[in-house]
Amino acid sequence: MSDEIKKEFGKKVKYYRELRGFTQEALAEKLDVNVNSMSYIERGINFIKSDTLDKLCKVLEVTPKQLFDFNYNLQPDINIKETLINLLDQNEEKLTDIYKIVNGFLS
Repeated sequence: MSDEIKKEFGKKVKYYRELRGFTQEALAEKLDVNVNSMSYIERGINFIKSDTLDKLCKVLEVTPKQLFDFNYNLQPDINIKETLINLLDQNEEKLTDIYKIVNGFLS
């Protein structure tokens, strides 16, 4: 698993932990893990086991989707402008639709 995914996941865990008013110690106790493990998960050093993920979702009252819902760029080196131009070259008939959508965001 990439370090970026672990870090983003850890941020989500910390966010929901704090939102629910748990300390790391209290959450670690509810998950039956030690505090160091909890800290490593939140900092993206270690990743959570599947059975602990299930407990975590129940304790924090979230779905796995909520914990994994973050902007993870699978191809960080791709130039967005270049990618859009290539896509538009392949689908010129969509250009008008895309213009309307982008213009709506910018207006």
